[in-house]
Amino acid sequence: MDYLGLFIFLMLLCFQWTTAPAAEEITWTYTGLVGQSEWSQYFPDCGGTSQSPVDVVTTQTKYDPSLIPLTPLGYSQHGNKPFTLYNNGHTAVIDLPDWMGLGGLPWLFTAVQMHLHWGSGGPSHGGSEHTINGLSADAELHVVHYNSELYSNMSTAMTQSDGLAVLGILIVTGEETNLAFNNILNYLSRIRHADQKVSIPAFDIQSLLPKDLGRYYRYNGSLTTPPCYQSVIWTLFNERVQISKAQLLKMETILYTSKVEDPDRMLLQDNYRATQPLNHRVVFASFTAESGKELSSGEVTAIVIGVMCGCVGLAVIIRFIVKTIRMKGPEKAKEKKQDMALNSTPKAEKKEEPSPSPQTEP
Repeated sequence: MDYLGLFIFLMLLCFQWTTAPAAEEITWTYTGLVGQSEWSQYFPDCGGTSQSPVDVVTTQTKYDPSLIPLTPLGYSQHGNKPFTLYNNGHTAVIDLPDWMGLGGLPWLFTAVQMHLHWGSGGPSHGGSEHTINGLSADAELHVVHYNSELYSNMSTAMTQSDGLAVLGILIVTGEETNLAFNNILNYLSRIRHADQKVSIPAFDIQSLLPKDLGRYYRYNGSLTTPPCYQSVIWTLFNERVQISKAQLLKMETILYTSKVEDPDRMLLQDNYRATQPLNHRVVFASFTAESGKELSSGEVTAIVIGVMCGCVGLAVIIRFIVKTIRMKGPEKAKEKKQDMALNSTPKAEKKEEPSPSPQTEP
């Protein structure tokens, strides 16, 4: 009986080992045993050919005049009902009310949630998921919508090729505080651990977006986290949004990936996926290179100073030329008078020479 019991126990143990858990039950991470490089082993779509994020090489984008400016619907009509902010162990998420949506796409898309991605080294050390010409921003905001015109809910839509639309907003740092982002960042200390939630005052979601919603890049891609379904119509805005260095530091150092009961606390940092191969895809642009070129405040200042210096220099040169001409005028007149004086003989000094007298013969 002991041998039979041992045999049954071993059979049950083998059955547990050989039965793979559902993909939803697997705890993935950005690094570690189930890190980015291993995602495709547990989530097959993560190894697909249309993955996100990507590096946008601006010289290889294709201008599409049919790409019209996007229209946020209800973003500013937040109402009195508070938003829910929570730490899911991977990022900070805000659930959005279903009256918010997005126009300017082939179908109507309803807002679901938004979340952030960031790094760990402060400004200029990366943190965004998408890059432009190989350059990272300091962080990135994603606003997620599902195709409510064709599908009944997010769960159904996220598995369809035209099911989701995500806005990507690149975030950089500067000296000024972005008050709109404080509507999120000021409450992060209340959700420091995974699975913690808090209600926060509703606010204008559109205040988080760039002012120019007409210039953007568009391509077909995927969710940037498992299960990596290739169902996203991506819109990456050309204009960056700026926050302060202190705000970025708060984003990078407050949250934990661990739960409150876990003995070891692990900071939630570097929660961005590496860029994926573009493969057969084309990144479209809603603007041409000329119209899409933006100058920084430093570049504008430099241009203004350069123009002013050029004008001053030109004025100095013109003044010098005019002064030189004016000085040479009297000098030339004086020289001319001197030449005339040297070449002329006074009448008193002019004498008439006598003509020779004729000679007589001997």
